[in-house]
Amino acid sequence: MPRTILVSNRVPPPVRPGSEQSAQAGGLSVVLRDGLERGSTWVGWSGRVVPDPAVTPTVSMSRRVAYQTLDLSPDDHAGYYAGFANAVLWPAMHLMPRLMRYRRSEAETYFRVNGRFADVIARMAQPSDRIWVHDYQLLPLPAALRVRGLSNPIGFFLHIPFPPLDVLETVPRADELVRGVLGADLIGLQTARDAKNLIDAARALGGAQPAGPDGVTVDRRAVRIGDYPVEIEPAAFSGLAVKASASDAVQRLAASLSDALLVLGVDRLDPTKGLPERLEAFERLLEARPEWRGRASMLQIAAASRQDVASYRALRRQLESIAGRINAAYSEPHWTPVRLVTRAVRRETIAGYMRLARVGLVTPVRDGMNVVAKEFVAAQNPDDPGVLVLSRFAGAAGQLADAMLVNPHDPDEMSDALHAALSADLASRRASWQRLWTQLGSRTARAWSRSFLADLDAAAGAQEGRAAA
Repeated sequence: MPRTILVSNRVPPPVRPGSEQSAQAGGLSVVLRDGLERGSTWVGWSGRVVPDPAVTPTVSMSRRVAYQTLDLSPDDHAGYYAGFANAVLWPAMHLMPRLMRYRRSEAETYFRVNGRFADVIARMAQPSDRIWVHDYQLLPLPAALRVRGLSNPIGFFLHIPFPPLDVLETVPRADELVRGVLGADLIGLQTARDAKNLIDAARALGGAQPAGPDGVTVDRRAVRIGDYPVEIEPAAFSGLAVKASASDAVQRLAASLSDALLVLGVDRLDPTKGLPERLEAFERLLEARPEWRGRASMLQIAAASRQDVASYRALRRQLESIAGRINAAYSEPHWTPVRLVTRAVRRETIAGYMRLARVGLVTPVRDGMNVVAKEFVAAQNPDDPGVLVLSRFAGAAGQLADAMLVNPHDPDEMSDALHAALSADLASRRASWQRLWTQLGSRTARAWSRSFLADLDAAAGAQEGRAAA
């Protein structure tokens, strides 16, 4: 088997044997870690910002996986990560160009840091290695690796949406980004819509020509582009939820609810997650249907992130204001309608909360996949399951069509869906959950990873065949 070099912006600390997984629910690192094969090497940013980063990466081993991590300087972190990646690319790709904040110097830092990653990988890569690059922070990396002479199979996977051409063109240097990612042999996206958007961009901005329904040619190279919806390990997450449901944290939450039903949201604190609209939907439920006052409580976990970005700080203030307004209007001495938590909660604890919840409220205004929706389904007790209320603009909606699908821009529709979900009888909840589990239970993160890598090997092999001819 060839060695896989996995490259992502952030490399989490290795999970030590016998330790609990403490990553947040739904995170990219969880998906990649679950799909890792032994013998892989994982390369990326350590998460540390230091004044004078070393040129060579720090190397560690865990469970026969090598971790090679780089530190960033304050200027690199500000320009590459907080700047161009998260203040330009992230909002644009989620169809929110009005939130973009562009500075030329930050774009230059973004491309330079990608060049630094490319230098590290070029020094370590062997001819037999295949390289799998992940996500929007590293769009230029495939082409940067080609410039450095690497002919290895290169795959790229985008975990967030890819926007239509008219939105992408609002991003300065979008043509360079498209040409950068086209250095890969295989590009995977979450949905068929995202794949089509990238093919359109490759032709319009990347100088590519069409090559069948799922690819293009550029610079006499074929690039295959397809949809590979990210999966979880459903059986493992179900077991985690069962175990966690007996933990002190989950038991304390259950006791505090008394007889109230739990409506649960779990997200990063991010403008794309539809959090203000979600809280307002719960507010409208209490206003329009007073029978739920005292009988339903909402717990919204919104782990603060990217607080060096102004729009994220403003969102936090907005959520605190809405939650405070709801609680001031409807609280009783024995009941608080909304509990807002803006710190990270351990993944195993969240799994237990999911199993306790009557409703999982997953309503991003736009999302590549949203693995939390799948985790909520996996966490449920089949004998007494909760109901998933899901945005139709999450990639997961294409696979979980038996959830209650809603428009996250319509708080009244979400309020109606909350009422229906809270009112659903046991038989209908069981039937809905069983259909969702059937969709989910046969797929795994490891199978997703193997499928992508098998297709990468095939695409690279075809590339070699064309070159030889």
